[in-house]
Amino acid sequence: MPIEELMRSDGVRSIVRWGVPVMHTPTRTVSDFGPSLQTLIADMFATNLAADRTGLAAPKVGVDFAVFVFDCFDSQWERRVGLVCNPSVTFAERARRHFVDLDEGCLSLPGAYASTVRPDFAICRGQDQYGNDIEVLGTGTLARCLQHETDHVNGLVFEDRLPRRLRKVLLSAN
Repeated sequence: MPIEELMRSDGVRSIVRWGVPVMHTPTRTVSDFGPSLQTLIADMFATNLAADRTGLAAPKVGVDFAVFVFDCFDSQWERRVGLVCNPSVTFAERARRHFVDLDEGCLSLPGAYASTVRPDFAICRGQDQYGNDIEVLGTGTLARCLQHETDHVNGLVFEDRLPRRLRKVLLSAN
């Protein structure tokens, strides 16, 4: 289905919290791009929209597939909407890499935000909803989103990027 159709779903799913195994385990590769994947993606767009967020990976709705959706702005304030199946992220070469320290949060730990350092540019490669190879170049919020959601499909939450003491504070507050 085209993205415009995928974004018309009203199938909002429940969000899974940190600590549930699907959030901390690498996901399965998407190999079947049929109707069940299309339904999952449509529901993910609806869930992301209902939560007013920038991105949503399948583990956040309890599904262990390597797919995420995004709906956010890049550094030029251009709205970018899409999805990536089987994502991998790369960055600019080390000498050209710039890092940005911003507060980051996660639907899976509501209300918790922490300063997180990430590169300001990311290249995400994978497949679209049909299985075709794609490449998404991200700057600004989109770069952070591509990294955050790819972390999720790899079994990481942003807590894993924080100092142990800060993790304890965030978890005890939620």
